[in-house]
Amino acid sequence: MPALSVTEAGGRVRLNLGGFARGEGSSLQEAADDLIWRILDLALAFRSSGCAASRELPPDLATMNFLHELADVAARGGDIRARVFG
Repeated sequence: MPALSVTEAGGRVRLNLGGFARGEGSSLQEAADDLIWRILDLALAFRSSGCAASRELPPDLATMNFLHELADVAARGGDIRARVFG
């Protein structure tokens, strides 16, 4: 599970998941909703198109596996929130 961090600046809440996805909002709930939508878009895009790796920049296999798992949950009609925030 990638690390989840929460910061607040200028009345805005920011959630960052493992450095690859970020959500922002005026409340923690808005930031969480934004983060979930961004992760879902990323996971489904990853699932539909795959990912090409290079020798210069090896992939983070843990993150790729996590995104694949989230895409599987979403494809079955499940809610990824429990996995992201659990």
